[in-house]
Amino acid sequence: MDFGFSDEQELLRAEVRKFLDQNAPLPRVREIAAQPEGCERGLWSRMAELGWVGLMVPEAYGGTGLDCVTAIVLLEETGRSLFPSPLLSTLLAARAIERAGSEQQKARWLPGLAEGTQVASFAYLEASDRHDAGGIRLEGRRNGEVTSLSGSKELVFDTAAADLFVVAYRSGAEPEAVSLAVVEAGAEGLSVDDFPTLDATKRLGRLRFEDVALEAESRLGAEGEAGEILREVLDLGALLVAAESVGAAEGALALTTTFAKDRVQFGSPIGRYQGVKHPLAEAHVDIESIKSLVYYAAWALEEGVSGASAAVSRAKAYASEALPRIGLEGVQLHGGVGYTAEYDIQLYLKRSK
Repeated sequence: MDFGFSDEQELLRAEVRKFLDQNAPLPRVREIAAQPEGCERGLWSRMAELGWVGLMVPEAYGGTGLDCVTAIVLLEETGRSLFPSPLLSTLLAARAIERAGSEQQKARWLPGLAEGTQVASFAYLEASDRHDAGGIRLEGRRNGEVTSLSGSKELVFDTAAADLFVVAYRSGAEPEAVSLAVVEAGAEGLSVDDFPTLDATKRLGRLRFEDVALEAESRLGAEGEAGEILREVLDLGALLVAAESVGAAEGALALTTTFAKDRVQFGSPIGRYQGVKHPLAEAHVDIESIKSLVYYAAWALEEGVSGASAAVSRAKAYASEALPRIGLEGVQLHGGVGYTAEYDIQLYLKRSK
């Protein structure tokens, strides 16, 4: 059994790394993150031309039709550079449309997402902070062929950049009675808020719905039957976030290791002292452990094996604990300068939080 990545996947990794090194070094990342949309549309278009934005979109709709194992290669590298883009949110929204939409709906929205002319986000989380169908309270009131939405969605990725949102809403009293629909950013009754966040490279916002009308062609699949698809999309999202965390952890470790080699104290590089070497070694062990969990979870999710969802949860849980620890150690090993805005290590600490 081959436990490694294929030659094509390693080639993708090298190409993504080259692209980001040339177009998004950390000084440029700071500039992109400060833009109103939190992304660079020119780079987004180039990523789409390279097939990365539509990586998981079927070829019939303009994508490259690759699997989630290949997607984590891409997300690792964007995480390593802290690259600000709506990549993750668009991948999730496209997966929801691909899984729940009709052929007409797929043909309507997926090509634009794959070619980068549209940006999408997946909106599900609410004030309950529950990551399952039971936490959805955004109400969908049916009146003939029209469903109106009233409520809000919290912590939605890339609200400033998104042209459309795939929204989960409640369409029945049963916990699993949820539905999905596509809502365009300019829909009447929809208010889109973009908030400043600790990590400027990850933009978040809120959607507020005041009797937003959904026509039949905007609803994805039969109403009240999207519970299983919602779980699939959330599993994919957790996996991709964990993959980004792998890259971010490796980026923080590389930055700190270079500093430890260059910083001289008492006539010697600080990297030779045990108080510096040991935390770096422990961070390396943590990263390799996260990788193992993420890679297995990606394979399990792609193959549909029993326990795939639990495998994703393990990977995400470990990443959520280890990455903040690595970010904090990186700042501490930089000494006092690590807390200043001039040094890049603080960007990784913010991403970890």
